[in-house]
Amino acid sequence: MSSGTELFNNYDSDFQLVYSEINQKLEELPEQGGQQQRKTTVKAVERAIDEAYEILDQMSVEVQNIASSERGQFNARLREYRSNVDRAKQNLKSAAEQADRQALFGSAAERDGGQTSDDIALDQRQQLLSGTASLDRSSQRLRDSQRVANETEGIGANILADLRGQREQITNSRNTLMEADSYVDKSIRTLRGMARRMATNRIITVAIITILIILIFLVIASKFW
Repeated sequence: MSSGTELFNNYDSDFQLVYSEINQKLEELPEQGGQQQRKTTVKAVERAIDEAYEILDQMSVEVQNIASSERGQFNARLREYRSNVDRAKQNLKSAAEQADRQALFGSAAERDGGQTSDDIALDQRQQLLSGTASLDRSSQRLRDSQRVANETEGIGANILADLRGQREQITNSRNTLMEADSYVDKSIRTLRGMARRMATNRIITVAIITILIILIFLVIASKFW
């Protein structure tokens, strides 16, 4: 499994947690009686939706690091996830509007924001816990990204080392080739010198043979004179 696929799956797990939290709070929203509590839940869902979009953006980046032959199925999952979050955002808007209507036309206690300090403290505690969980997930994603960056840096360093080794091999090969070329040039000059000497020797040999033949004819001719 490539690092891009591994990190994508980690983000997928984070998304499932956040999306589950969104659905859970959306289900709880209509059942909450206090106006302040509903506002707290709405804000928590909005933060979770923003976090979900952030995770999807990071997943979109990681898809580019996945092999093109496998990229299609991951893009399909991304489109499905983004569609689900868009639908959850619309559901939140509808649920918030309905909660506002209930708060407006509900009981006098609700219209007056009738909520005890314990309820407010509980809402704030839930909001703090939700924010802490979101921060933990973001920190984990940052650690995963840092780990992948370190792995990528290590791979890059190894590639650079290999390239340096290959460059040295190429340089050595070029030097060897240049040296071989010099030997070839010397060999060519030597062969040319030998060829010239052979041609000279051939001319001298032909001249000697010619002179000998002439002398023989002269000797033969002298006997008849």
